[in-house]
Amino acid sequence: MARWSVALPILAAALLAAAWLVPLGPLVAIVCAATLVGAVIAGVHHAEVVAHRVGEPFGTLVLAVAITVIEVALIVSVMIGAGRGPSALPRDTVFSAIMIICNGVVGVCLLLGGIRHHEQSFRIEGANSGLAALATLAALSLVLPAFTTSAPGPVYTRPQLAFAAFASLAVWAVFVFVQTVRHREYFLPEEGADAHAATPTHTHAIASFVLMIVALTAVVGLAKVLSPMVERIVAAAGAPPAIIGIVIAMLVLLPETAAAARAAWANRLQTSLNLAIGSALASIGLTIPAVALVSVLLGVPLILGLDGKDIVMLALTFVVGSFTLVSGRTTVMQGAVHFVIFVAWIFLAFVP
Repeated sequence: MARWSVALPILAAALLAAAWLVPLGPLVAIVCAATLVGAVIAGVHHAEVVAHRVGEPFGTLVLAVAITVIEVALIVSVMIGAGRGPSALPRDTVFSAIMIICNGVVGVCLLLGGIRHHEQSFRIEGANSGLAALATLAALSLVLPAFTTSAPGPVYTRPQLAFAAFASLAVWAVFVFVQTVRHREYFLPEEGADAHAATPTHTHAIASFVLMIVALTAVVGLAKVLSPMVERIVAAAGAPPAIIGIVIAMLVLLPETAAAARAAWANRLQTSLNLAIGSALASIGLTIPAVALVSVLLGVPLILGLDGKDIVMLALTFVVGSFTLVSGRTTVMQGAVHFVIFVAWIFLAFVP
């Protein structure tokens, strides 16, 4: 095991502990940001080691679930610390994750893969089932609250919230069962894709799994540490508050983005799509039930419904995504379209 891959997660964890005790000045913020990038690189490296050991699609599932669980813990801790006022943080985080993954990550992967390999292939059975599940959960959790009439505003009543939470968890659980047990072959790379490196030993894989968790925890923790400075910068620039959620989501999703991009560059597009769609599904399937429970226990109203502009962008994402996945083959054209949608979403966040 390379020394840097061991040192970086430990250094990031130590810096995270120190950052909670030392005031966050400009110098400390720069060091935290640099260490965060190092922790992302180390986390991706160890995630790939674990993926090589357990095989697809379990490897991508490990990374997606690990970082989503940590992200959910971060959201819940912020909600608890913010008091009893209405919270839009879960909505903003989940929506940002969907847009970043389905347009930014997928766009970058298809562009990189198309540039290097001209054309890449994947299994449409697994990708289409994942996209259908994601579109359904996004509509239930982010779109319908803007149109229901039982409660004023873009919010759910308690029974509606409970149903959305149960549906999110149930659909995600069924998808994981299909992905790992019933139809695992739908998520395996097709013949002819570049082979993985030599399988690591059992001890090596366990050590990498532990270091991966340490690295991902440090990434999310450092993102949380840096978020107040990000908020001050956004406020000083006069940018909309939604930018804060986008920046934090980008920081948290860095490990998954790097892992997916590396897989596409190595002609393993199936792995990239498994990671992207699985991460987006986990973001809804685990976040909505968790925040629904916190909302009920603490009496914190959840603002879940998106505004009209964001609903249009979400619908465009799924329509274009369905066209991208229809043939099982991709080129730079599909990547360019997804990336343009991603850039348009970022632009409209700054200029609503």
